[in-house]
Amino acid sequence: MNDLPAQTTAEKLRILVLTSSTGGGHDARAQAFAEWCYQLYPGHVDVRIEQMLEKSSVINRGGVGLYNWIQKNIPVLHTAFYSFIELYGRVNWRSVALGRGYYKKVLRDYRPHLVFSVHDCLNRGYFQLARKILGRERVRCATYCGEFSGGWGYSRNWVEPSADLYISRTCTANRYAIEKLGMAGQRTLVRGHLMRPSAHLEHIDAAQRALSRKRRYGLRPDTFTVFLATGGNGANNHFDLLPALVNYRDRCQAIIICGSNRDVYNKLMRWRAANPDFRCHIEGYSESVHLLMQASDVIVTRGGTTTCAQALHFSCPIVFNGFGGIMPQEKLTLKYFCNTAGSSIVRSSGDFAALIGRWMTDPVAYRDYRESFIKARYEEDPTRVIDELVTLARASAPLMPPPVRRPFPPANGNCAPRKKEEPVAPALG
Repeated sequence: MNDLPAQTTAEKLRILVLTSSTGGGHDARAQAFAEWCYQLYPGHVDVRIEQMLEKSSVINRGGVGLYNWIQKNIPVLHTAFYSFIELYGRVNWRSVALGRGYYKKVLRDYRPHLVFSVHDCLNRGYFQLARKILGRERVRCATYCGEFSGGWGYSRNWVEPSADLYISRTCTANRYAIEKLGMAGQRTLVRGHLMRPSAHLEHIDAAQRALSRKRRYGLRPDTFTVFLATGGNGANNHFDLLPALVNYRDRCQAIIICGSNRDVYNKLMRWRAANPDFRCHIEGYSESVHLLMQASDVIVTRGGTTTCAQALHFSCPIVFNGFGGIMPQEKLTLKYFCNTAGSSIVRSSGDFAALIGRWMTDPVAYRDYRESFIKARYEEDPTRVIDELVTLARASAPLMPPPVRRPFPPANGNCAPRKKEEPVAPALG
């Protein structure tokens, strides 16, 4: 129950979040930010999320659709698409070209104190136009970049050098933004994952994990569990991966999600009916990936930054899906995890079968893999970056009463924050 005095929209700090559905990570971070503001500053901070590319221009909307089609069907083609987008980014070097009219209307109607971008194509030009429309002293501009490392795949469009604040996920990515892309170091921060509050509240221990496998997902409580994941658009290789798991049906089971791909979901349901001796839990689009991850011993996924950040947070080792090639942005994530956590990449069903076979016959091999992954974890205060962004927004409205900050976790919360102790790995073999 919100017991803090509410303010009218005119009296609230207003934060405009720019995002786009190229993959699911950008939208996930936008939603996480909005949820955090509600948790910490209920009734005092207003957040408006705009899928700016899709809403502002038919051409931009087509580009988003093409991006997702390539990711879903032929990832290797994304190298050419990425190169084109890097060149196209120069169109917005000083102002917004495509979709300018819609963006100007949003700025004038909403009059944000902070424009906060969580997408690489929504920085350059967008910040300059916001200052032109609203006045330099009446708006601040910030970027959160979700890349794990630098190099080919780290879009130059992420960095608008005039940004008031540039937030990176890791020190490695932060150095690249400063040294290679020209962001001023004194206006940068390194602040971790920007995940939803539930990822920090809904933590289950080893006993709860076994119970959830049995009661929630209909699985065996103490059996090695493989999570076959997918992005929101449903790109997957589930049917190439499942035969390797079926070969060890007595020693492993699976959790499978399908994203928005209803056709794959229907086919998997038929597959499960035809393979009743293999235990698996199947979902379509899931809002509880953080719980599914905690019920799993390993996740097989592409290099999506949000999923990989959650896996790191919950100590669920990653096996990277490299089927059909690796997209440039995914290479940044793979490079980071392969270097810091010893993660593996499987590019074919044979690669995956060999890896699973090794773990099933040599339990120490999996335990070593998991221990290397856990060493890459780090603890963070998830509220810190929210407070810093709200403070930045307040700089545009110095006469406005300061927003009232609520403690986190809430005093009446039912879930405890994540503990540092790790669940015990399952016995294999």
